[in-house]
Order: sequence, then structure tokens, then C-alpha cells
Amino acid sequence: MFPEYRELMSSLKGKNARFDSLMEKHDELDHKVTQLQNSYARDEEIQEVKQEKLRIKEEIYKLLKDADK
Repeated sequence: MFPEYRELMSSLKGKNARFDSLMEKHDELDHKVTQLQNSYARDEEIQEVKQEKLRIKEEIYKLLKDADK
């Protein structure tokens, strides 16, 4: 995720609580999407989780852009 910010992400890890929280939530949602797809959950349910994951990813990107200034 965001290869252009790989170095910045590494430096923020463990030093920025918001970043850590967002990354943890993104990983949890990624895992949940996989579980739902493997359990043949309703498409609507999978889409809801994917939308939440995208929202988190957008927050991470904004945080990275702000930290890169």
C-alpha cells in the first residue's frame, strides 16, 4: 500500500498512534473481507466492509500526505 510512502510509513509506525490505529483497522478489515468471501457471505455485506476499508485507506493516505509536508 502506497509504495511512494514506504519510508514514511516505516518511520511513523510505533510513533504515531493515529497511524498505528488506522493501519491495524485496515488490516482487520482486509482479513474480514477474505473471511467473508470464503464463507460466501452476502455481496452487500462484503461491499460494506470493503467501503469501510477504503475509507480507512483514504484516511491513511491523507495522514501520510500531511506528514510528508
